[in-house]
Amino acid sequence: MIVRERDGNSVPAVFNSESQAASFIRARIAKWTVVHADEAASWDNLHERFEVKRINHQEAYSLDGACTNMAEEYFSRLRRAEIGIHHHIAGAYLLRYAQESSWREDNRRVSNGDQVNRISGVGRRQVCTLVIIPHRLGRRRICKKCRRTRFVPVRN
Repeated sequence: MIVRERDGNSVPAVFNSESQAASFIRARIAKWTVVHADEAASWDNLHERFEVKRINHQEAYSLDGACTNMAEEYFSRLRRAEIGIHHHIAGAYLLRYAQESSWREDNRRVSNGDQVNRISGVGRRQVCTLVIIPHRLGRRRICKKCRRTRFVPVRN
């Protein structure tokens, strides 16, 4: 399941069934937000909190402003990534693959240089950068920023 905001971020989630996703949606979407969903019965309880626009895919893909094209686009790219990039997505790692695909989808119009700067900026915000110093009984690791040390024994 994917929660997507127009011109915003996407949040993927993995559930055993669509009915389990309702609490996830309620926790992450503001009240009275317009939600687009298909005709599955598991989305019926969303009407009490959100303005829900439903679409029956047997009749049309988009009708009276209701469509799920943003979600369909995401899942199409995820399926193509499974075939062309990953070759297999194991069930235990499905959420991680979905999160990566979501990041790629959200940043597909951002230049490569800006993407690298964003990713490296995340790495620079980490608290500790360890330097390995040889020691007669092992190695001692010292953080450049906080100067904490950690001893790592040598394995023979």
